[in-house]
Amino acid sequence: MKKVKALVFTGYGLNCDYETDFSLKQAGAVSHRIHINEVIEENHKTRGAFLDQYHIMVLGGGFSWGDDHGAGVLIASKLKHHMGRELKRFIDKGKLIIGICNGFQALVNMGLLPGFDSNYNERRIALVANDRGNFIDIWTTLRINESSPSVFTKGMSVIDLPVRHGEGKFYASKEDIERLVKGNQIVMQYATRDKSLANGRYPANPNGSLEDIAAICDPTGHILGMMPHPEAFNHYTNHPEWSIKKSRQKERIQEEPVEEGNGIMIFSNAVSYVKEHLLQA
Repeated sequence: MKKVKALVFTGYGLNCDYETDFSLKQAGAVSHRIHINEVIEENHKTRGAFLDQYHIMVLGGGFSWGDDHGAGVLIASKLKHHMGRELKRFIDKGKLIIGICNGFQALVNMGLLPGFDSNYNERRIALVANDRGNFIDIWTTLRINESSPSVFTKGMSVIDLPVRHGEGKFYASKEDIERLVKGNQIVMQYATRDKSLANGRYPANPNGSLEDIAAICDPTGHILGMMPHPEAFNHYTNHPEWSIKKSRQKERIQEEPVEEGNGIMIFSNAVSYVKEHLLQA
């Protein structure tokens, strides 16, 4: 039986690779954590065949190269220079890419998002310094666009996830935001506890993102960039209110809650998509 294979980049300040690798394995993928230099070297040796063996690529969170030249700038430059053609082929084959936090910043810098008109080389949007001017580590409620083409969020309407960043404010021109709205490419928006949009208000919107944007996808739904961390909600006890939620759930159904955290759903959707659309082919 063919396996869903996922590649998680490590190295140079990326620091969420273990949680991401664990989450993918929980979702049913065969996941490999590999240093970015090793990926580039093997890709050169095999003329792109190394990357071809994977179905899902993950650029995770952290502070690549210390964000010294801007968040995600150097990792984006390195990947685009050494693997630009291979990444385009990866996309053209309908495979999946997710960038989380620093990974989202890298996807934006490479031009892989928003991907208007299948143009994956043009940088049109930015993730800039938080409005409050400091690093933020807080749990947020996210409203999910059920009309989005994103394969990662199918069947999902709301989720709580943490954000951990200093440069997470989504910024784009009015015209590009309108285009994102029209194409349903806005996948997640920051919301209040009652699931109403934050409308820019802190702390529901933790960074001042325009239109409360927390995640976007390309028009195909195969590339997702998100600032919140799904890999950080891989077990129900990750949630700050887990004990309260557990007590309430036991009162309702008289059994132990499912141990898996809600963040795993994003990875499970990706694995299910690959099984149905890529492995069958």
